[in-house]
Amino acid sequence: MSSSRARVSRTALVVSLAVTVAIALSGWAGAQLAAGPPPTPVPPDGSLSPFPQALHTPVDALPTPELSAASAILVDQDSGQLLFGQDADEERPIASLTKVMTGLLVLERADLNEAVTVTADAVIAENDRPGISALGLEAGEQISVRDLLYALLLQSANDAAVALADHVDGSVGRFVKRMNARALRLGMRHTRFYSPNGLDDRGYSTARDLAILTRAAMATAGFPPVASTRFHTIPGPNGVDREIQNRDALLWLYPGVTGVKTGFTSRAGFCVVATAERDGRRLVAVVLGSPNDAFSDAAALLNHGFSAFTRHTFVSAGEPTGVVTLAGGSVAVETGGDLEALVPIAAVDTARLEVVVLQGTAYPPAAGERVAVLKVTIPGLTVGRVPLVVSSVPPPPPIEDAPWWDRAAGAVFDALTSAFHALAG
Repeated sequence: MSSSRARVSRTALVVSLAVTVAIALSGWAGAQLAAGPPPTPVPPDGSLSPFPQALHTPVDALPTPELSAASAILVDQDSGQLLFGQDADEERPIASLTKVMTGLLVLERADLNEAVTVTADAVIAENDRPGISALGLEAGEQISVRDLLYALLLQSANDAAVALADHVDGSVGRFVKRMNARALRLGMRHTRFYSPNGLDDRGYSTARDLAILTRAAMATAGFPPVASTRFHTIPGPNGVDREIQNRDALLWLYPGVTGVKTGFTSRAGFCVVATAERDGRRLVAVVLGSPNDAFSDAAALLNHGFSAFTRHTFVSAGEPTGVVTLAGGSVAVETGGDLEALVPIAAVDTARLEVVVLQGTAYPPAAGERVAVLKVTIPGLTVGRVPLVVSSVPPPPPIEDAPWWDRAAGAVFDALTSAFHALAG
């Protein structure tokens, strides 16, 4: 065999082996997704975390799903539009979902590369660790904000939450005040935090408020990459690495999931906040108080959102929409913005458009002035609203010719006024 043929044969063999390995790895990855997450040793004691290996969801995703959870919500991640709600405003304990707010504030207030010196109050004594998720931090240990954030969101490490709170604000108390102030600025009116980790079990929120928080967190640089990570390695103070795994089983079981956080206490039940993306559409599902399987409830909601809704454009900015009658006259109007929303596929043709005139608008209004609102509804749901603005200003009414005596009286009055100003000046 010539040397050139030998080289060709070796090249073909290498390519063949590479293809074989790629196929094998692809099959392994698919099997991992189908099989669900493996059990993982949780530092520092090596106890196993059990994970579900399958989801139980309705075969038909079009009907509204029946959930085992006490409270739930499904919203569009980009617009915040409500797609489903079940007791979404009920105040409930939220366990480790608290850590979503902690992670958001850490990213807003600290650099990921900053070194944190672990304080004594962040350390969870070994005797207190059974049943409590902890990274096993030691007093005086140096660890980066980045690694603590991974421990916070993946493993739900309670000691990491305290270490981060101390680092950001100097004390847990000051950090908790910041958490509650941030919640109010976000419009979370039914939320109260008492700790940075939720271990106290006193904090509470609602499914709707947590959807607001999740949208803000996922819009913050640095949060999505951490929330969607399956595994992470954190150096230990004694030279032994800590291997952590995300407790969100949906990252293995539900294609397109991008995070976010799980939680459980006996009071809160099983809870999960899940975000997912499919075909450019992003959804947020919040499940609170599930008796045993929050993951399946979240998956059922996401399936419903992706399958039963379609994105529809109702109006575009600048579209003429007729004439609006005001006190004093009528004006031509046009839409002052776009209105695009997710609507149930079966309800697109049932949309109803209603013009609501703003009270107290002076006539005649100026061009571009907002004088009304176009409201779009379908049975049982307000899709959205868009302002209606004046597209053209009506001409002023014509001046009628006055009788000669009125014109003469006006001229005399003008002359006398001019004379008076001349004498006074």
